[in-house]
Amino acid sequence: MTDTSAESIAEFINVVRVKPGSEVNLANDYDPAYKADFLNKKAGKSLLRHSVKLLADYQERLAAQDTHGVLVCLQALDAAGKDGTIRHVMSGVNPQGVHVSSFKLPSAEELNHDLLWRYAQRLPARGEIGIFNRSHYEEVLVVRVHPELLDRQKLPKGAKGKDVWQRRYREINDWERYLTDNGIKVVKILLNLSKEEQRIRFLRRLDLRDHNWKFSASDARERQYWDDYQDAFSEMLSNTSTQWAPWHVIPADRKWFARTCVSAILAHTLIELDPHYPQVSSAQRREELEAKAELLAQAPEGAAADPFLRSSANGKKSKKS
Repeated sequence: MTDTSAESIAEFINVVRVKPGSEVNLANDYDPAYKADFLNKKAGKSLLRHSVKLLADYQERLAAQDTHGVLVCLQALDAAGKDGTIRHVMSGVNPQGVHVSSFKLPSAEELNHDLLWRYAQRLPARGEIGIFNRSHYEEVLVVRVHPELLDRQKLPKGAKGKDVWQRRYREINDWERYLTDNGIKVVKILLNLSKEEQRIRFLRRLDLRDHNWKFSASDARERQYWDDYQDAFSEMLSNTSTQWAPWHVIPADRKWFARTCVSAILAHTLIELDPHYPQVSSAQRREELEAKAELLAQAPEGAAADPFLRSSANGKKSKKS
């Protein structure tokens, strides 16, 4: 990737980032079909591959440093491409260091705990990347659109008043600030899909037999609440895009463009964290040299004492020749 492309991507990330404190009208402010002028599909795929390589490199450093964790919150309406985005963007990382959690309707046990309890159980450890496929923001999205779900949450009567959503925004912001202060970087991404593109993708799931399993009639029925969801998203973005955990609204009508954007945001996040491999102390280095001497002495008769060094030396010679 050239310096010019890197600068363009950094500039674009600023465009899709929701300015903290701004008032957002999702339908008016963000076009689901938008595509950056400097990027075509071929270049986008190339950038995706580059970002995947960067993620693999920086994930290894993140794990080795063991200081920071990364929490990716992925929100979207049905058929916006959450699963495909995760599969493509995280295709090069070590699966041992990445955990994906999906959140459905809360269980009986989860309903017996506080609002954020079930999400806290699945936070990434230091050195890990955790992905919430839907997240704690369901508590101010689907629960807001379907207030009957609020009645299932066993809240005290006084906690269901008119200020319930503002209170939840505050609690979420405070929790994310707490996570950030403790080394867990929170990256929030909304895949912004148009109503017409969702309709087309639902039809594709119905028309292609190997995609039938993805379709749910309840997902199609949920379209009748489209405007309510747009309002809920707008309120969420306006109230919870903060300096420590800003939202990014990604145009999702073009899958390749959405995946490219998400990969660039995650690569940019890890580059900003700039994790490093730990420095070995003098005492550790002495122990390593002692252990190496023992291993060299254990070489069988006729075998190279250190085959790695020999192969490395041969490699250098072959390059010179």
